Formats: sequence, structure tokens, C-alpha cells
Amino acid sequence: MSQLIEEIRQKITGNLFEFSKHAVDQSILRDIRVQEVIEVIITGQVIEDYPDDEYEPSCLVSGLTQANRNIHIQCSYPSRPLIKIITLYEPNLTQCSDVAVPPRMK
Repeated sequence: MSQLIEEIRQKITGNLFEFSKHAVDQSILRDIRVQEVIEVIITGQVIEDYPDDEYEPSCLVSGLTQANRNIHIQCSYPSRPLIKIITLYEPNLTQCSDVAVPPRMK
């Protein structure tokens, strides 16, 4: 999965990404800025892989913003011309004991 995150990072740093309507709505409701999405993907790791997702292959990236905010981002595989940000949220870590926690949070 390390190649997967590297290819996603390349597209993100090249501004080759877009937000689904749902992701835009969620980013507004949850006050998650575009810069934070970039920070999370640049520093994060793939914690779940969904190669058989209903609409297209995707994965879940977990990472921290510069402000130490833990955010999960579901995005498409880099096989698309543009990475699609599908949804994004701050996980409730007290309820998600099996979810990988970024190294700085342990």
C-alpha cells in the first residue's frame, strides 16, 4: 500500500484532485479546510483499502494536520485523472480501537 499512498500524494501535490458533493458538504459541516486535506494525505497512511467499492476503488487515509487534528479521508485510487475526495471526518478514537492511530498520537 506504500505505492498507493505515494501515487495519491503525487496527484494531491500536483493539485490533481476534486471533492465529491458529499465531501464538500462534510468539509463545511466539520470545518475541514482544503489545506488540512492536503496535510493529512501528505503525512498520513492508508489504513483501509476498498478495491471493490461500489462506485470505484478507494481507500481510507488517516493522518494529522499541522494543528495535530486527526482526520480520515476516503479517496479514490490514483488511476483516475483526478483523485476524488469522497468523504472526510474526524474519527471518534474512543469508539474505534481497531483503527490505526497516526504515530504522533500514540
